[in-house]
Amino acid sequence: MSPLLSHESMSDKVPTSISVLRLGHRRDRDKRITSHLGLTARAFGADEVILAGDRDPSALETWDSVTERFGGSFSSRFEESPMSFLRKQSKSGEVTIVHLTMYGSPWEESIPSITRDKPALVVVGGTKVPAEVYHLSDHNISVGNQPHSEVAALAVFLNSWLGPVDSVSRFQGAKMKVIPSANGKVVINDDEE
Repeated sequence: MSPLLSHESMSDKVPTSISVLRLGHRRDRDKRITSHLGLTARAFGADEVILAGDRDPSALETWDSVTERFGGSFSSRFEESPMSFLRKQSKSGEVTIVHLTMYGSPWEESIPSITRDKPALVVVGGTKVPAEVYHLSDHNISVGNQPHSEVAALAVFLNSWLGPVDSVSRFQGAKMKVIPSANGKVVINDDEE
């Protein structure tokens, strides 16, 4: 049975924190996809996004602005030395490193083996990922072996591993709230009340 359909059987335990490391960001080429990657990380249960590659304040500003308006405690930052950072995390053994790659093991088979008893660092590449990333990671996981969006891979992985996000408890302090509606756009803006 697919992990998407079997949330009841998964452990209720969620890692103490989930960070997403965006490797190889190219400011001029990847601005939109990287922005969407961080927004997807936030919406699907991550606590932090770490940007690596070209320094790009606009991505960090976008993520911080959305969090300020739509609530929650999601954070973002730039990492100057991502490989050094990954080496340190791997050596510590205090973090589970999950690398999303189309060359990895099938996600449906891998999800159950990923521990939830310590913080997780999900690595998502942009440009060519250094081979060392594969060796530093505890899990190299593929969400399909065909070229596809890293945003889609992150969404499928987080939803499959964590299950649906409880938006009410996760996004406290929201200034703007979207109310689900089959017949139109319903947004409550606390600034206008």
